[in-house]
Amino acid sequence: MKNKKYFLMALCFIALGEINAQSEDYAKYYNKANSLSESDFEKAEKNYRVAINDSLSDLKATFNLSNEYYTEGYFEDAISRQLEAIKLAKNKIEKHKAFHNLGNSFMKKEMCSEAVSAYKSALRNNPNDDETRYNLALAKQCEDEQSKNDDDQKDDQQDKENKEKDNKDDQQDQENKEKDNKDDPNQQKDDQGKDDPDQQKDKNKNSSEDSKPNENKKSQLSKQQINNLLKAMENAEKKVQAKVNESKQKGIKVVSEKDW
Repeated sequence: MKNKKYFLMALCFIALGEINAQSEDYAKYYNKANSLSESDFEKAEKNYRVAINDSLSDLKATFNLSNEYYTEGYFEDAISRQLEAIKLAKNKIEKHKAFHNLGNSFMKKEMCSEAVSAYKSALRNNPNDDETRYNLALAKQCEDEQSKNDDDQKDDQQDKENKEKDNKDDQQDQENKEKDNKDDPNQQKDDQGKDDPDQQKDKNKNSSEDSKPNENKKSQLSKQQINNLLKAMENAEKKVQAKVNESKQKGIKVVSEKDW
């Protein structure tokens, strides 16, 4: 009986020793990762991973590793770690921070609707954070713009599909018409002999216009008017020539061009 009691006590001491050793290792790798976070991403990531594996219930290493991924632009990895941090969060302060950072990562990925949900969850845990509220407003604006673009794309796609359908129907009509003409040559001759109603209207319109007096003809001068104008021009030319002859007789003073 005593041996069993001592055996159980030994197991307890061993378990406590493992917990203490685990805590010491966790603190060692966690602190080392923090010291390397700004200088060496790869080593910092490695130490954070070791710390996380050493203590799966602690939030800090997971949270800080998500920040490392975010800073380096690995947003998918950041989102994955932030979701883990949310599960590990034990109070509203931790949940608020994790949800806020998750919203930031979603925004970097242009996942605006998901960002809106994350920021709302952050504000549920801390309604007084102005930064989160501001980010939420930006996320909502982004969500509205994406929704509008999606609607425009759907409309464009629908227009494209309608146009393709119309073209297909026109092509089918043309093929059916050619097939009918091929099956009945007389019908083709009849169709060729018939004028399109619109074309017939145009012909009638042209014939009607040809039958009307030409307005330009009305505006043309009569033969007598032309002769009168030519005569007047001849008289004016004679007067000018007479003045020129008179000037030659009197002598005209010529002003030479200046030259340097």
